[in-house]
Amino acid sequence: MNNVCKIISLVGPKHSGKSSVGKELARLLGADLLDLDSCIEEQSGKSPRVLYKEGAEIFRKAELESLQTILEKSGGNASLIVLAAGGGIIDNPKAAALLREKTLTVYLEVSSETAWNRVAESSRMSGELPPFLQTDNPKKTHRELHERRSHAYKEFSAYTINAENADIETISREIKKHLDIVLVTPY
Repeated sequence: MNNVCKIISLVGPKHSGKSSVGKELARLLGADLLDLDSCIEEQSGKSPRVLYKEGAEIFRKAELESLQTILEKSGGNASLIVLAAGGGIIDNPKAAALLREKTLTVYLEVSSETAWNRVAESSRMSGELPPFLQTDNPKKTHRELHERRSHAYKEFSAYTINAENADIETISREIKKHLDIVLVTPY
């Protein structure tokens, strides 16, 4: 990780708590918070959902470009940044490589069942499943994606935290405790 700018990236499945934990963790660390999905929308003028509906490759390109912009802008910034990444960023090899090279990644691990229940509840409220789950068998698609991505995130991340049943404050404090050790030693 760059010695001038410290970026902690929170990764994990959709609705694993990346944005909520990111907000609390940024508060605890006195850091700036960035949400990659918000940055994508700001930079492209379209929501990630709209971009994905236009094509997965269109979304992944916008995701990479937004991440590159974040990393470029933060290059001279000495402050700590917490970045809430998108749930499928591991499926974007160039973006995932940048995260691994330029940030300290923390994987918020939840079970496939928990993640599915949260996605399903959100979809009931919005009236629509996320585009990547609009298949003949959304639950099966979700489970397969979750299992594959979970293994990849465990190998990819510097630190894994069980975010299954703990509240946002507890998860954030546990991450901070780990980061207090990591950030005082050169990475």
